[in-house]
Amino acid sequence: MIERIHLKILREIDQLGSLTAAAKSLHLTQSALSHSFKKLENQSGTQLWHKKGRQIHLTQAGKFLLNEANRLLPQMERLDEVLLQYAKGERGALRIGMECHPCYRWLLKVVEPFLAEWEGVDVDVKQKFQFGGMAALFNHEIDILVTPDPLEIKGIKFSPVFDYEQVLVVATTNALATHTTVSPEALSNEVLFTYPVEKERLDIFKNFLIPANCQPKKHKLIEATEMMLQMVAADRGVATLPLWLVNEYQDSLPIKAVRLGDKGLPKKIYLGIRTNEEPTEYIRAFFKLALKSKF
Repeated sequence: MIERIHLKILREIDQLGSLTAAAKSLHLTQSALSHSFKKLENQSGTQLWHKKGRQIHLTQAGKFLLNEANRLLPQMERLDEVLLQYAKGERGALRIGMECHPCYRWLLKVVEPFLAEWEGVDVDVKQKFQFGGMAALFNHEIDILVTPDPLEIKGIKFSPVFDYEQVLVVATTNALATHTTVSPEALSNEVLFTYPVEKERLDIFKNFLIPANCQPKKHKLIEATEMMLQMVAADRGVATLPLWLVNEYQDSLPIKAVRLGDKGLPKKIYLGIRTNEEPTEYIRAFFKLALKSKF
């Protein structure tokens, strides 16, 4: 029954003082404006105004509706503004899925300028998925998947954002600290710390130890990067981490990075998105900032 135009008409009449001025402000003819309000009065069975010459006098019901118009219209206009921001990709929530445990420090370097640039967009990071990161991306639980191990699946596109080298991290007191490179056999006497990820997805196993038919003396899982590095620094074992991350901790911890094999273990970080929908402007902006990130 009551439409937004009725509220706008009342507000304009109250502010401008006449039907003619209100009609002009709303880009309506005066007859169209009068007809619209007469229809509302007929539907409601209540007179909302009466005229004395050129003066408009609101009835008690009309004054009530004017008060509601002054209360509701700013809220509705705010809703219009927010919906337009969503439509333009200027507002929303960027949900990032992480399959790279040590990449949080990298992510923070991207998120900080992103939040400064996109004030209307919140960021949420998910690391634990019921069926894995790929399923979360397919099911719209996340918008971007950060992973070092992309899978070629229809409907998902992965883009590399930076290269890095996976290295062995040892305490400076460990015998391997005197080496520039280590062989798979060298880890047979070491306790190996890794993140709680399936062995077949860990590069140290699938690309280094298993091809050489080697195993560490013991394999222990640690979820937190800082705790893993503290354990390594205490020479309780060794770990494999990105070189850029090790470099950030070397000044504060007695640790050293050693190359895995003569050729090293090169890796890339990828960002994955769905291909069946157009990325928002803020997703594009996140990609640009990710590509600019340096270590």
